[in-house]
This record gives sequence, C-alpha cells and structure tokens, in this order.
Amino acid sequence: MPTNAEKIKADLGRMEPMRTPAAKSARTDSKAPPNLADALGRPMHDLRISLLDRCNFRCPYCMPEAEFNEDYQFLTRASRLTHDEILRIAGIATRLGVSKLRLTGGEPLLDKHVSSLVAGLAELDGVEDLALTTNAMLLAPVAQELADAGLQRVTVSLDSLDERVFSQMSGGRGDLARVLEGISAAERAGLSPIKLNVVVQRGVNDHTVLDVLERFRGTPHIVRMIEFMDVGNRNGWRMEEVVPSRELVRMIAERWPLEPVGSNYAGEVARRYRYVDGAGEIGFISSVTEPFCGSCSRARLSADGVLYTCLFATQGTDLRGPLRAGADDAELESILKRVWLQRSDRYSEQRSPGEVAVQPLTKVEMYRIGG
Repeated sequence: MPTNAEKIKADLGRMEPMRTPAAKSARTDSKAPPNLADALGRPMHDLRISLLDRCNFRCPYCMPEAEFNEDYQFLTRASRLTHDEILRIAGIATRLGVSKLRLTGGEPLLDKHVSSLVAGLAELDGVEDLALTTNAMLLAPVAQELADAGLQRVTVSLDSLDERVFSQMSGGRGDLARVLEGISAAERAGLSPIKLNVVVQRGVNDHTVLDVLERFRGTPHIVRMIEFMDVGNRNGWRMEEVVPSRELVRMIAERWPLEPVGSNYAGEVARRYRYVDGAGEIGFISSVTEPFCGSCSRARLSADGVLYTCLFATQGTDLRGPLRAGADDAELESILKRVWLQRSDRYSEQRSPGEVAVQPLTKVEMYRIGG
C-alpha cells in the first residue's frame, strides 16, 4: 500500500498543464443534451449570473481603488437585466441542460431584492444546485431569508484572517468581524457546505494561508486555495506573484498530512484533498499552472445581459438587446444554442505567461461576470 506521502507525490506529478486538451474535453456528462456540446465536446451545465457590477470591496486583484473610485461610471439600473429577464434566460438555459446556477457580482447582496430572485430561480425545473458567491459583509442579516427562499449554498471570499492583510486585500473596505459573522449565520441557516475562497498572492497573503486553514479545520467548511489569475485588465498580474498549487500542497502537508480525493462531479474545477486525521477537506484551483479548460462547463451572464463562455473572454453575445426587442423563447434558445455549439475557448491552456506580460488581451473584467 502506498503511503500518504507517496499518494501526494503521485498526485502532484499530475498537477501540470494539460497536453491533450481535445482528448480531455471529450469527457461529457451523459445527462447533458447530446446536441448541446461545444466545439470541444463540453456540455453546458453551469450558468453564473452577475446581478450587478458594483461591490462594497476594492480588492486590488479585481477592482483596484485607483480605477474604481467615486468617478467611475457603473451600470445604471436601466442597463442592468431585471429579475424577470434573468429568470427568463435562466429558464431557457435549464431547458438546454444547465443544472447549476450561481449568483455573483460584483457583490450580489447589494441587490436588496436578491431573495425574491432566489425564490424564482429555485422554482425552475432542472435546477439541482443553487448557490451564491459573496464577500459576506452583508450576509448575516439575510442568510436565513436566502435559505428560506431556496438558496442551497454560499461561497465566501476570504483572503486572510490577518486584520492588516485582510484590509489590504479588500482595498480597505472590509470588516473581518462582519465577514466571520456572516459565515456563522450562513452555517446556522444551513447554507452548506460553505466554501471559502482564498486568492493566494506571493508576498501578499501567502504567509497567512496556514492560519485560515487552522481556523476552519474540524468544521464542515471547505477552504479553497486559488492561484492568482490574470483576469481582466487592471490587476497588475505577474507570474512571479502566482503561488503554484503544488507548492501550497507541499507546505500544508508538512503541517497536516493530506491525501488526495476524487472529484465530486464531472467538470469540478478544484483538486480536492482531505486531512488524514479526518479534520475536513481543502481544495486547490490552479487555472494558471494546471489548466482545466478541457472540462469547463460554465457560461456566464453579465449584469447587462452579455453571455460569455470563458472567464477570460474578450467578447460576448448580447442577450439584453433581443430580450427587449421582443424575442420569444424560441429565438433566445436559438441564440444560446448557437453560442455554445460554436464555443472553443481554452484560454488557460493556451496561456503563455511571457506573452501575457508582453501582449495583454483586453479581457472582460472579473467584477462583471464573477469568478
């Protein structure tokens, strides 16, 4: 029998960029409509819905304060999709095979009527997983209301438990005590398993990773380490600031022995590990050093009604225009089908860090389509 160290070593050996994306892309879920696989054979299972482009944080890797200040022009209410429009698009998407819906932002809890939207989405046929991503500053007062409306899970962005580092990484806008209160409220409301996303930047918060893990070891919560990614155009991404997941695994395993765990479902982006002592699970999202484009099943709807087929997309397809011009469901369904069938995005597999630095693409900003 191999030891845990040998299992981790073998698993780390597999944590490398994909060399045969087309072959890996061929893996599809048998429940997906057979006629709705993209150009690389990937089904559309997930729809991430951005409610608004505003946020109460100014995280430097997403919405740096220097750019997104009081003079920045965010979307107006009229330019954002209404809840009815969102429900209509989501309903069509579920008929095409989408079973996982996630509300994102910006910060989705800035929408004061988000619970009513959750209730509408929860009633759609075919929805198996309904979740929301938040920084949790506004979560505590509405956690139970969201659960009662039909929300199943929350994912919370929590980059550090060090007050100084947390303040720096939230752009000076975050209150760590309120975030932790929000996590506790979500747990009481049954919005679990709660996933806690930690974007790890070398020289910024990598020295606080073990503190976050220690805080949530022994709880049902799942901490996930995310490699610092070159999303958008404003976060000053540099390869030198990326802490590869394999490096984090080794560091964590020296403190608490780990063993690899298989995926929960096809297309899961996090590589899963659990503590050998039974204290829970952690995950690693490695878009930079271990691209997972080949199994990506996500579409993203921006707050102004643009459908994107990649987190790093340079352009999308307008759905708000046809919606407001009177397109019927059949027409909208045809647009969604066409977009997905033509999809061939695999940015992370094709990424060359040197080329990113020299010839940056004009990509959609993460705050517009969620992470």
